[in-house]
Amino acid sequence: MHEPGTDYDAYVQAIIDSGNPIALQVKYNDLQHNFARRKAYPDLQAKHGKALERVKAAIEEYSKVELYHASSDENVEVGIFACGCFWGTQHQFAKQKGVKRTLAGYTGGEEAFPSYADVRDHKTHHVEAVIVEFDPTVVSYESLCKLFFEIHDPAQTDGVGTDIGSQYRSCIFYRNEPQRQVAEYVMQLLRDKGDEVNTLLLPESQFYIGEAYHQRYYDKTGGEPYCHIRRRKF
Repeated sequence: MHEPGTDYDAYVQAIIDSGNPIALQVKYNDLQHNFARRKAYPDLQAKHGKALERVKAAIEEYSKVELYHASSDENVEVGIFACGCFWGTQHQFAKQKGVKRTLAGYTGGEEAFPSYADVRDHKTHHVEAVIVEFDPTVVSYESLCKLFFEIHDPAQTDGVGTDIGSQYRSCIFYRNEPQRQVAEYVMQLLRDKGDEVNTLLLPESQFYIGEAYHQRYYDKTGGEPYCHIRRRKF
């Protein structure tokens, strides 16, 4: 709520900077209402109209879903992992030494440019996943696969932890035959220890970068993942 005596533009900008889709939509609806009923006050209507356009632009920017294009850096390789809510998955991979960039998004479905709401409501066949761009001279793909299995329970078939649903299933999407072989090797290591592994090993498909407000979620909120706690297994 805008407090009397505070700068209105700064107040609107703070909502925009939050990247919170609910707060943005609530403010957008509020501004639409205020704009419509301020016809008798042109200056006030103009102020609300300007704010309305700013918030609308922010909603459009934060809601974009883009097709992923791999880095042109020849020293960077890419891994694709899905193990529950992509907030926690991204948080854990981003902390790994040698990881250059991570992107939360959607893959594994045939539908083009799926939104978060579409995936959540099972209107597509995608999973929440994370692209991991890494320097193979610093961290190996095998190490990333081991990290993947240490941050979730691969025995679970209906999601991860309390996140239940097909969009949260455990998957590794391999980009080439060497990656497939490494992933299979790591999975067998766990099975040899007596662990159950129901992770799906699938060929890479198009990866759509998720909405801006999902990227590095825990960095923005200052929290920690509730279902991606690392437990050493190797």
